[in-house]
Amino acid sequence: MPADVPVSPQQRVLEAAAVLPADGAVTGWAALAWQRVRWVDGCDTDGSQLPVTILTPGSQARAQAGIEVSKERLLPRTRQILDGVVLTDPHRSTAFEVRRAATPLSAVRWLDLVAASDLISLAEMAAYAETLSGWTGIDHLRRAIALADENVWSPSETDLRLTFSVRMGIAGVVSNRPVFDLHGRHIGTPDILDLERGVVAEYDGALHLAGKQRAKDLRREGAFRRVGLEYVTMVAADRRDPADFIRRAHEARARAHRTPVADRQWTIDPPGWWTPTHTVEMRRALADWQRERYLRPRAA
Repeated sequence: MPADVPVSPQQRVLEAAAVLPADGAVTGWAALAWQRVRWVDGCDTDGSQLPVTILTPGSQARAQAGIEVSKERLLPRTRQILDGVVLTDPHRSTAFEVRRAATPLSAVRWLDLVAASDLISLAEMAAYAETLSGWTGIDHLRRAIALADENVWSPSETDLRLTFSVRMGIAGVVSNRPVFDLHGRHIGTPDILDLERGVVAEYDGALHLAGKQRAKDLRREGAFRRVGLEYVTMVAADRRDPADFIRRAHEARARAHRTPVADRQWTIDPPGWWTPTHTVEMRRALADWQRERYLRPRAA
């Protein structure tokens, strides 16, 4: 390809697949990108390109520019062919990245994002982890599974949720669970909901600063507050240094604590007409028309 042509993740995978030995496979982020997992673009958090990893357990293949070679064991049952490219299956590919992740946050983020694509469930990953006893990074994988969530709609929500559950030590924090009033009317689906205290936490990126979206966000906040939920917002600067957000979140929880549970005017128990989609199993069970209708907000 001409040097001035931008190289997509898919093109990088194809170029790496061209040098695979007969017993090898593309793994890690590259295998997930080939399967169109959202937000997987082959770049590290600083924007630098990650190498494509190929597993070559029985050959002498050498690393080259943009391609790294791993000699990890590769069982035949974890190989698959998709559109002509030999990949490791989603469980193997995800576990590869989680076990090597530089931080606990990045490890959990991998699980969240792949689960959001419905290629893995956390129960499946836990069962798979039991087959990897003694493998490098297996403890990282097990810890990350315990912190992951199957219903994340964006990477920023992982940061937001883990700020509550890990940095603040708060249990019972859920992602994108629809909230209803006591008459069964849908109020909204917050990024994060602290079930213990009744605090909604949202991440506001640059999109939320636009006029129409900002007005929509304010109406949404008002709807949550009218049923007794407190509200706190995380912005981009809080992801780099969460200290101020943590202070605001603690203040919101303190205010929310004044509302007795018996007086709450909200619930996450859906009415009979609602189709829940907050687990991988639930989403996999949907018909095609249901996926198109009910999962559209996730794609947006």
